Amino acid sequence: MRHRFIPILTAGFLAFGLSSPALAAEKVNAVASFSILADMVKNVGGDRVEVTELVGPDGDAHTFDPTPADAKKLAQADVFVVNGLGFEGWMERLETSSGFKGATVVASKGVTPRKMEEEHDHHAGAEDDHDEHDHGGDGEEHAEGHHDHGDTDPHAWQNLANGEVYVANIRDGLIAADPDGKAVYEANAAKYITALKAEDEAVKAALAALPETRRRIITSHDAFGYFAAAYGLEILAPEGVSTESEPSAKDVAKIIRQIRKDKIPAVFMENITNPQMLEQIAKESGAKIGGTLYSDALSAKDGPAPTYLDMFKHNVGALTAALSS
Repeated sequence: MRHRFIPILTAGFLAFGLSSPALAAEKVNAVASFSILADMVKNVGGDRVEVTELVGPDGDAHTFDPTPADAKKLAQADVFVVNGLGFEGWMERLETSSGFKGATVVASKGVTPRKMEEEHDHHAGAEDDHDEHDHGGDGEEHAEGHHDHGDTDPHAWQNLANGEVYVANIRDGLIAADPDGKAVYEANAAKYITALKAEDEAVKAALAALPETRRRIITSHDAFGYFAAAYGLEILAPEGVSTESEPSAKDVAKIIRQIRKDKIPAVFMENITNPQMLEQIAKESGAKIGGTLYSDALSAKDGPAPTYLDMFKHNVGALTAALSS
């Protein structure tokens, strides 16, 4: 009788337009710490995964301060995808306060981390660089607003080969949470990795075409150490200039002196929004203003870098446009 009752009950549910718990295909609830990881999870998870991001487009994961609403999102999640390498200094505090019981996937697991110098050695392409935005593993911040991450550079996604490692870790984490979706996750990840490999080759080719003497820039936030090392670019960060606020006249003068001294052909200053300052730097230093490089966050959907792959396409386009002549 027991074996006959189950089909009859199931048929009853279906007759009323309902589904039994056994037939309900609930999506995996995944929370990603920031927008770049969220995009990766969407590509691997496809329709089987509902993805929520804590730090959204154009957001700053360094200064992110989780709210009770964020804790609620995480409490309801099956999977929490984080970068690791000390990037999310607030992560453990949020996990504890939320009572999160799911699985944490560290996307950077297995990458070879770069080291950051304690002193201002800004030649990221040739030597390890220093990040004025220190990413605290303990979540504590200096009084100046800088974040203490130790000597590890957490921006590993800036090398597309590392991006492939991220995708493999996300794939495996989703499979562990949803074994029935294994084939889907493996197929999606394989397709995505193929696209990452193709873009990696395109980036290498585009930057290799530039004269060696032109492959030098200044950025306002030295998050491009992995990028520089992988693609043969020398990236400097302006000495003593905070990325937390609009540069002062003294800061701008310092940037100009450094551009002249190091003969930098282009400058990408993410925290300079005043066009007059940009014009002053360009006029007095002779460097081109190369625009905005996306480092720690994607743009909005209608912006130039709404996905991880688009971020590389935009950044390389901006770099080559500024450095090719």
